[in-house]
Amino acid sequence: QVQLVESGGGLVQAGGSLRLSCVVSGRPFSFNTVAWFRQAPGKEREFVSLITWIGGTSHYADSVKDRFTISRDNAKKTLYLQMNSLEPEDMAVYYCAAGLRVGSTSANDYGAWGQGTQVTVSS
Repeated sequence: QVQLVESGGGLVQAGGSLRLSCVVSGRPFSFNTVAWFRQAPGKEREFVSLITWIGGTSHYADSVKDRFTISRDNAKKTLYLQMNSLEPEDMAVYYCAAGLRVGSTSANDYGAWGQGTQVTVSS
């Protein structure tokens, strides 16, 4: 069973930066891809970014490309999301997730989720 614990959310002014972290624990080889999703009030959960755990191949939603950077530290079993040039539209609860399917952007393909961390962006 995979467990994920996020941290790093908070309040930031528009144009500012935050770095989210997600510690991943569980059976080795029980997941291939880790990802960040977010959910704003009244909206569906949406894909933000993913990275394959072994190969390090990453993918981003168009809305965050060139502003957000995903990375992972395999030794520390930690996933990161560096968020720069934050906009009010980025305000949401951010979740990390782990799944077996390689490179999927669908939340349905992720079986393990963290509890979420709130990101608030003031304009």
